[in-house]
Amino acid sequence: MNDINICANERILSVLKSIEELNTLKDVDAILDKILFESRKLANADAGSIFLVKGDKLSFSYVHNETLFSANKTSADLYMDISVPMNTSSIVGYTATTGQPINIEDAYKIDPTSPYSFNRDYDKRSGYHTQSLYTLPLKAYDNRVVGVMQLINARTSQGKVIPFSQDAQTLVPLFAGNASLAIERGKMNRELVLRMVKMAELKDPAETGAHVQRVAGFVMEIYARLAHNRGIDIQTIRTNKDNIRMASMLHDVGKVGITDLILKKPGKLTDEEYNIMKWHTVHGAQLFLNPTSNLDRMARDIALNHHERWDGKGYPGKITDLKAQKIEMGKPKRGKEIPLEARITALADVYDALTSKRSYKEPWPEEKVLSIIEKDTGTHFDPEVAEAFFQIHDVIVAIREKYKDQELIDVEERIK
Repeated sequence: MNDINICANERILSVLKSIEELNTLKDVDAILDKILFESRKLANADAGSIFLVKGDKLSFSYVHNETLFSANKTSADLYMDISVPMNTSSIVGYTATTGQPINIEDAYKIDPTSPYSFNRDYDKRSGYHTQSLYTLPLKAYDNRVVGVMQLINARTSQGKVIPFSQDAQTLVPLFAGNASLAIERGKMNRELVLRMVKMAELKDPAETGAHVQRVAGFVMEIYARLAHNRGIDIQTIRTNKDNIRMASMLHDVGKVGITDLILKKPGKLTDEEYNIMKWHTVHGAQLFLNPTSNLDRMARDIALNHHERWDGKGYPGKITDLKAQKIEMGKPKRGKEIPLEARITALADVYDALTSKRSYKEPWPEEKVLSIIEKDTGTHFDPEVAEAFFQIHDVIVAIREKYKDQELIDVEERIK
């Protein structure tokens, strides 16, 4: 066997290994991140984005760009709320509509007779220069297009931008064909979690899908920055992000065990009512009494501990046996006795509560909320978690804007 065949076989084996790793992921965002990372690696592309089909539009869903932001640091651009019509006027729209890939050597020299054109807005805003583009459909098992992936600026080993090779156009679709199935699975997993949240929402109007999407986004990105600060390797970070996002979405699912008289009370709770409310942490943890995965264990730890405080003044405290018939709340945990993912969720949950409209309050100004988090660092919040939060504040704001409460969106649409 000659060297060319050996190299080709090694690359195919690499694709198969990537597909195997992809199938271990659960959340759709982690899946999209993995798809882009591996596809860019196969094509040696500097950047890329994925759009998913939502109704009659393509929704911008994930982005990488090594020139503008490194692979292990999130940019606020990831949470841009952009949709593209499902028609042939744009490059991604053309691929979604026709189901055909497009390979473009220079985005600024597209034949003017082509049905599609290149939108230069992002380049103008960011200072990036898009040159070579490889855009391909992501298809489900029934040949239905579920999204579009666009790889940008193939490079030589010296970093020079070149057209996408024939090799890349062979290997990337091989990986993308299996990736589409993973996307569908990830979307289904996210929907199942949101249905569990919907049960809690029926009990507590504040526990909305938008709220948990925001909190989960905050938690995932705070964790990623904290882990990066600690020097944790990117593969471990990606794996943990997959679990922590889904687990944190279920932080308040135990509210299904609390009476409506308390959850829907418009005014301040009495001491007795507040003591009853505290039990939602235990009820939530009890849903994961028999964990079968790291996700289950993380969901249990977050549900149980996200109201513990760094200074040891939170609840429900140390509980020796969640299966006991009679459970008593013990001495509060403090500091690193509290699982890291719960310490992160504690800050994310408070930030979202303060910046969101509730029946009993208007959203607080951003500056006031940030000053409170800063003041409570070292007492309520883990200082390391707070530091990571402030380092990615632009990303936090972008997440909040992307997952607005539906009621606010409806009002804004009526004003327009």
